[in-house]
Amino acid sequence: MIAERVRAIWCRELKLDDISVDDNFFALGGQSVIMAGIQGAFIEELGVEVPVDQMFLNPTVASISAYIESLNAAAR
Repeated sequence: MIAERVRAIWCRELKLDDISVDDNFFALGGQSVIMAGIQGAFIEELGVEVPVDQMFLNPTVASISAYIESLNAAAR
């Protein structure tokens, strides 16, 4: 499931033990350097490039996961 993989990436990059799928990236202390690390992990681990604007528009694991799933569906 994409959401679990995304959540694991966020936990690792934000250096948090656990986060909810509805927690806001910025409220968790997210900033541009961490965002860049997450974008790199998305490319490496999920094979998808997520533009910066989408990271701002989808600041939760749930919303960015839905975006990533929509990319995967469109690629089929």
